Amino acid sequence: MARKYFGTDGVRGQVGRSPITPDFVMRLGYAAGKTLVAREKLQAGQHPGVLIGKDTRISGYMLEAALEAGFAAAGVNVILAGPIPTPAVAYLTRALRLQAGVVISASHNPYYDNGIKFFSASGSKLPDAVEEEIEAHLDEPMGCAESAALGRARRIDDAAGRYIEFCKSTFPNELNLRGLRIALDCANGAAYHIAPKVFHELGAEVVSVGVSPNGLNINENCGATVPESLREAVLKNGADIGIALDGDADRVLMCDRAGALYDGDKLLYVIARAQQAEGRLGGVVGTLMSNLGFEHAIRRLGADFVRAKVGDRYVLEQLMERGYKLGGENSGHIICLDRHTTGDGIVSALQVLAALRERGETLEEACATLVFYPQRLINVRMRAGFDWSADAHIARARAEAEAELGDSGRVLLRPSGTEPLLRVLVEGAELERVERLARHIADAVTESLG
Repeated sequence: MARKYFGTDGVRGQVGRSPITPDFVMRLGYAAGKTLVAREKLQAGQHPGVLIGKDTRISGYMLEAALEAGFAAAGVNVILAGPIPTPAVAYLTRALRLQAGVVISASHNPYYDNGIKFFSASGSKLPDAVEEEIEAHLDEPMGCAESAALGRARRIDDAAGRYIEFCKSTFPNELNLRGLRIALDCANGAAYHIAPKVFHELGAEVVSVGVSPNGLNINENCGATVPESLREAVLKNGADIGIALDGDADRVLMCDRAGALYDGDKLLYVIARAQQAEGRLGGVVGTLMSNLGFEHAIRRLGADFVRAKVGDRYVLEQLMERGYKLGGENSGHIICLDRHTTGDGIVSALQVLAALRERGETLEEACATLVFYPQRLINVRMRAGFDWSADAHIARARAEAEAELGDSGRVLLRPSGTEPLLRVLVEGAELERVERLARHIADAVTESLG
């Protein structure tokens, strides 16, 4: 069934434009609440419970109120957690034995965007079947439970403290971060009042930036999507290591003392290498965008490597299907299923730090044997209705590139999920060849478009 509103990570868009409007979000809360009430089959007088968290966007106040009204109208009790990271909502939903969790966030997007995403009672993303059921209710007129059956709402005051303790519990008890100076960029987002305390309470000296949200500055020239801010903080303060989160703190990038950046592939390798040394690395799940050098490095560790479609949702699906515990994206979404049910920037950073402390290494030393292949990504703007996958000219250009690369590279053509673009990615051992072949394929796409 084609979904009308839900994408790979909930419902997202520009605030004030459909679907991110107060009336739609209230109807979304009602539809989700109605789905929960029907699925839970609770006894008379009982209500399903939902936790709502948000990041620091100014629109969060408005959308939180709309969601609360929709859930209450459907007979669902609501717990409001205020600004907390997306993975904190997943954790608290599970810890409080609630039926669902909801996050109001557009992750790494600018402040004028926002979104709604859901977690199940187990702290994982909602199954497709449940999202489809919610969409079906969205097409129905909104109603309201009788007054005696309406849901109630209350705030939970210690949400941040509970999550801080959870994060710390994922770091080995026998280790600490004493003597380590960390530059930490919280993107003026949901972790601004949480992440500094986690690393400080584990013993680190923390220099924080991006911890002054005003509703309009989330992800603005800071955070995991603008790593220059982190690099500057590391070099200015003589930090041993840098950590950057995005607006909802589910992704992480890191930086060494010299200012070199480490993306999700490199951080995954550091964690995988530590797990392999402990004899607990079953396999690793990456995505179609994961660097070929990373795949080869994982295989050299003696572990299996599997590529999922782009999106942490699909990484998680592969992890669950294969029984693996570690996976992620080069964008910094890292899932450590032995620590959490979803991607978590703070928890992932702690696993990297634990690996480094165990071996007495720096990031540079831990990644010394990891050699990335050069990549060239070209975005070609598409027109509506053009079927690039059936075009013989494009197929011929792709086949020529693949034949020239052989086993030393790969070609990936992938339509963007958010823009009318075809992403042309070529990867191989030689930069000049990679750039030439990527341009060859992109030119073929442009020619076929006319």
